[in-house]
Amino acid sequence: MSSPANTSTPNTGDPVRQFTLYVENKCGALHDLVVLLAGQNIHVLAMAVVDVTESSIVRLVVDDPDRTYDLLRRLGYYANENEVLGLELDSEAGLAKVLAALLEAEVNIHYLYPFLVRPNGKYGLVLHVEDRELAAQSLSISGHRVLSQRELSR
Repeated sequence: MSSPANTSTPNTGDPVRQFTLYVENKCGALHDLVVLLAGQNIHVLAMAVVDVTESSIVRLVVDDPDRTYDLLRRLGYYANENEVLGLELDSEAGLAKVLAALLEAEVNIHYLYPFLVRPNGKYGLVLHVEDRELAAQSLSISGHRVLSQRELSR
């Protein structure tokens, strides 16, 4: 366990917001989505794509979730929004320590994926977990930095 100097207050008040949407599984559909967001000066910070037969599940973390939600709805995308953990890591070796902290707290991980850009010049993870607040507390106690949506916004 880390010393008190390495711990921080867990960030549970301004959680990272993730969008999940279904995109038609055809050539160019993902490109069109990313170009659409970029055209509105919305930056994709993290993305995961999973193929499910005729469509793909796209998960996004962006720097302006309010405008993203409005834009996606206006253009006919069905977008589900939920809260995830954004986590900063000093190196790729930190992944084992993150997983150990969550295991010790008995927090189930539903899925995780990396940031495309490195928050503060470091590595970053997006985690969707069973109990976000417990996970944030456990990770903070073990010396990990939990990011806020505000820190990701430009």
